[in-house]
Amino acid sequence: MRVILLAVLLFLASSINAPANPVNSFQEAMTATAAIQGPPRGSAAEQAAISRFEKFLGHLDESTARDNTTMVYAPDAYLNDTLKTIHGAPAIRDYFIKTAQGLDSMTVTFEDVAVSGHNYYFRWTMDTQMKHLAKGRNVRTIGVTLVRFDPEGRVLIHQDFWDSAQGVWDHVPVLGSVIRWIQSKI
Repeated sequence: MRVILLAVLLFLASSINAPANPVNSFQEAMTATAAIQGPPRGSAAEQAAISRFEKFLGHLDESTARDNTTMVYAPDAYLNDTLKTIHGAPAIRDYFIKTAQGLDSMTVTFEDVAVSGHNYYFRWTMDTQMKHLAKGRNVRTIGVTLVRFDPEGRVLIHQDFWDSAQGVWDHVPVLGSVIRWIQSKI
């Protein structure tokens, strides 16, 4: 019985808003943007792009998502936050609006930024209070986001690396208990 329950839960968890192959989707986005140069390294434009991204996600709410997403993300941007893969600034805006509607608050504190080639790695700590999960308690998670900018300093690629089980799925009634049980058996 446990094996059947585990198989069903793994199937459901893997199929929630997941692209057919998230690794291929990410690699295709990386290849498609490989030749695109962001703002020159060390320039005021580069610093503005970094600051704009950090400010946008630092205190994401519904009005910020509605008013600023298309200024921060390029028209054909790629986003994968481990919960969902999205293409295009309008779709990203809609996703952020929907996400913000489910939050009481979200604060992202950026700890540092590292640069390698065209890639920017933002290390962060996120504190969220979700309206319908974790009984309104603060949930703290850590992660890293890989970003590539276009020449105008807008985000072309946004790929998060974080533990979405700890950040979201652990707090879903019933599913959270099952996930914690599975983790205890590993």
